[in-house]
Amino acid sequence: MLRLSATTLSPLASHPPLSGLHLRPRCRRLVLRLRALPAQDASPSARSLRLLEWGKVCDAVASFAGTPHGRETTKTQLWEVEDVSYEQSRRLLEETGAAVRLIDSAGGGIDFSGLDTVMVESAIHGVSAGAVIKGQEAMAIVSLMLFVESLQVTIKAAMKQDEDSHERLISLTETILDADINKSLVKSIQDVIDDDGSSPELRRYREQVQVLESRLYQLMDKLVRNADNEASVAEVCIVNGRCCIKVTGDKSSPFDGLLLSSGTDAGSMVEPIVAVPLNDELQQARALVAKAELDALSKMTDKILLELDNIRILLQATVELDKVAARAKYSIAYDGTYPDLYLPNFVNGTVSTATGGSISTISSAHLSKKSWKLCMPNAYHPLLLQQHQENLHRAKKDVASATAEIRRRRIYGQDNVEEDQLASDLDLMKIRVSQMEKDRPVPVDFFIAEGTTVLVITGPNTGGKTISLKTVGLASLMAKIGLYILASEPVKIPWFNAVYADIGDEQSLTQSLSTFSGHLKQIGAIRARSTSQSLVLLDEVGAGTNPLEGAALGMSLLESFAEAGSFLTLATTHHGELKTNDLFENACMEFDEDNLKPTFRILWGIPGRSNAINIAERLGLPSDIIESSRQLLGTAGAEINALIMDMENFKQQYQHHLQEAQYYVMQSKELHNNLEVAQKNIIDHTSAQRKRKARVISEYAVMARSIIRKKFQQFRESAIAKRVLEEEKAVQNDKPERLKDPEPTSTPAVKKAQNTNISMATTTEGEDNGIPEVGDLVYVPKLKNEATVVKIDSSKNEVQVQAGIMKLKLKFKDVKIQKRISR
Repeated sequence: MLRLSATTLSPLASHPPLSGLHLRPRCRRLVLRLRALPAQDASPSARSLRLLEWGKVCDAVASFAGTPHGRETTKTQLWEVEDVSYEQSRRLLEETGAAVRLIDSAGGGIDFSGLDTVMVESAIHGVSAGAVIKGQEAMAIVSLMLFVESLQVTIKAAMKQDEDSHERLISLTETILDADINKSLVKSIQDVIDDDGSSPELRRYREQVQVLESRLYQLMDKLVRNADNEASVAEVCIVNGRCCIKVTGDKSSPFDGLLLSSGTDAGSMVEPIVAVPLNDELQQARALVAKAELDALSKMTDKILLELDNIRILLQATVELDKVAARAKYSIAYDGTYPDLYLPNFVNGTVSTATGGSISTISSAHLSKKSWKLCMPNAYHPLLLQQHQENLHRAKKDVASATAEIRRRRIYGQDNVEEDQLASDLDLMKIRVSQMEKDRPVPVDFFIAEGTTVLVITGPNTGGKTISLKTVGLASLMAKIGLYILASEPVKIPWFNAVYADIGDEQSLTQSLSTFSGHLKQIGAIRARSTSQSLVLLDEVGAGTNPLEGAALGMSLLESFAEAGSFLTLATTHHGELKTNDLFENACMEFDEDNLKPTFRILWGIPGRSNAINIAERLGLPSDIIESSRQLLGTAGAEINALIMDMENFKQQYQHHLQEAQYYVMQSKELHNNLEVAQKNIIDHTSAQRKRKARVISEYAVMARSIIRKKFQQFRESAIAKRVLEEEKAVQNDKPERLKDPEPTSTPAVKKAQNTNISMATTTEGEDNGIPEVGDLVYVPKLKNEATVVKIDSSKNEVQVQAGIMKLKLKFKDVKIQKRISR
């Protein structure tokens, strides 16, 4: 187990004071006082913060701020944890939650590191005092304004996602959204500070300087190249803004000019005569540029003075948002959980936990069956987790560097022996990274029942008892100051008005009397100051003196805290008398007897047992010593240890069966979900197949109708053509027969009859050649069938007739009127 020692806190005075940010002087004095006081003179709460290493957590959170002022204000606020009320804690958590939502919606996050808040504050102080603003200060103000303008766009986009986001973000970013960015001021600053300024006079002076510098460098380069002297070396350099030539060597300078300095080792500085006019002219041009820039900055200062209040508000709002974003980024980086922070209610001497709300999401049925005073599944110590992630990050960085070096050597074909060694080292680095990814810090489960006032944790040295106490203490402070807790959902934790701790670095019987007295003094101070809303953490209570006296004293102290001391007291001990007391809830740190090492897991509801004799036996101590030790321990102690061992085994079996049940439940849920997905896929596939078949049938039906229509048209055309051919053939056959049969000699009677038939035929033929009308019954010779006229088109001499289901368009000459309708 990694032992976390108390740390001293580094001073804050690394940046200018934030007078423009309206920080409370009392808070800063409190931070400096806490860091300056020695441990024995500090108050119990201040000493407790040191023992819990709260300063390291503050530094870790502040490192996520992007600006110097953001880091300072973050540390200052975190050190104010003792003065935060329940309502303020709720507000801080809501701010952190809103910042998490904003960072998630922004994708890559919000980066404040490009802002120079120190320079902006310097500009505010300087302009307020009547000084002319500097170019860097002006550009820092421009960066601040442009950043706020970009931030406004990001916030508005995040607000549009849903109504809940709008409500969460409006209170956090209201000042930023209401800020008015003076774009004309930004443009005027950029024009003056940028080399391509829009001022004609300043642009002309700058161009003149560039031309003179170019001419001067060309002249110097020509002089150096023409000086063919192997005994001396010449190079161009700048002395007090003037371009000179530095000559080193044994011989004298080959250049005619002004000797500015000389020396055996440093060489001679010579300003060539031909370069003096250009140097003078360049100095004058630079002076004109400086004067023009000063005039421009003076005008710019007047404009900034008008916007000074707005700039101060922008700086204060940006630093405030940077501070909140630092808490959010820390919570995201370590996968924290938004805690259900509640304020205990005291009704008729009993505790009710209804004020802060209840846990809305329960991860398992086991957690939902009981009301918890404190619930933190899979809770990590923040400093252990931070150290692991930093080590893992460095190891991965080493792997990346080694990989890049091997790739570079292969490209340039360097020494293969060194490359083989690097490849071997790279394999070891990868194994180390893989092992570090597996060896994560072991999380601790904390489930303290609502009726529990004192929790006693027992276990071996280096078993994780002290880390467990610190984990609860730091989690309480983090939730109180608005940070997410590094644990799995759901997290329920009380709001404590103070966290008191007495944690020593040595937990052995060799502690001196002065150390024991110091612990008693600290516990007495804690007992005097703790209230019904306090958290008390006591490590190895009663240790450092005679075991029997220590156990009696520890029992009395804990009973005192249980009856009228704190809302919750957590204590660690080795004393068996405390382990079996019915007034306290017991828990112990699990110990792996097979491997003779702790597992850092807590077994709830079981008092710890002594493992010293069993460990000694496994380590090979002589059997007679082991038996003598067990006899001295006594039968009662052995029976108690055996009973505790059985309880541990039952507890472990219960946990094992519970994990198995949870695993099978998860598997059944997964299989049920897979079955539902498969069923849905089958239904979707069946529906898709049905639709596809219907579509294919419809397509084939369309094709069939088209084929039938074409075949019918072809059949009708072939039938008509066949009848026409038959009629033409019949006409051709009739002509030879009339030619073969001579016309007989007509008698007067026959001639008369023929004349009559001709006259009748003429009359009939005249009627057939008439124009039919709609409704007339006509005879169609081509069809050898009768038809009814349905339409007349006189312009084309066409008639449309219908014979049965067929409709035809024919010429007037192709039909013979059989019967006209009566009109």
